Amino acid sequence: MPENPPQNQTQAGPGPDVHPGAVSYGQARFRRPPGAADILVIRHGESEAAHMDKPFPLVGGHADPELSENGREQAQRLAERLGKYPIDAIYVTSLRRTAQTAAPLAERLGLTLQMEPDLREVNLGEWEAGRFRKMVADNHPIAERMWAEERWDVIPGAETSEVFTGRTGGALQRIAAAHRDQLVAVVVHGGVIAALLAKATGSRPFAFLGADNASISRLVLTPERWMLRLYNDTAHLEP
Repeated sequence: MPENPPQNQTQAGPGPDVHPGAVSYGQARFRRPPGAADILVIRHGESEAAHMDKPFPLVGGHADPELSENGREQAQRLAERLGKYPIDAIYVTSLRRTAQTAAPLAERLGLTLQMEPDLREVNLGEWEAGRFRKMVADNHPIAERMWAEERWDVIPGAETSEVFTGRTGGALQRIAAAHRDQLVAVVVHGGVIAALLAKATGSRPFAFLGADNASISRLVLTPERWMLRLYNDTAHLEP
């Protein structure tokens, strides 16, 4: 991923077989449109393991685990990667694993974290507090149906995809409107990334589900259009 938003580049000139004075049309790199917001969409670092005899605490009905030791290391590597970027603002959700992931980067850049509660993870109803992980690991029939239909609300009490996409998309649009011509980082959740990128591309609902912990994706938002420029960059996590 480039250190700064990429700019147009032009060819040095016509090749040896081109007639002098002939008009040429080189290929140019992507350039952020005027008034657009450049948004780095980051998944939080790895969270602690779920234990059925010790459910995760809930915040507003959502599981709120802390980062694991590995997740904290991922947060440091993320800060090393992005610490030289001209980031104007960092947003997190109301769940602590996002703030814990963003904290080392915010310290490097001298920024105060801003909270956007509507970017919190999808509500999993009766499968909150860590139970979702067990049900998926056990290949529960409802989990199998969830994957097949690409819908969260097959889980009893879970948030509908329409509501989830509406609140997360609205939150990102508000952030984009407040940061036109700026570079912003938002630290969110795997389900949120899937919803935002599906909205940007018109893809299947779960097409982008599975972004790695501490990965970087990138969206460029104008008032009229969302553009996906990067997905699941984990170069900073490699040995």
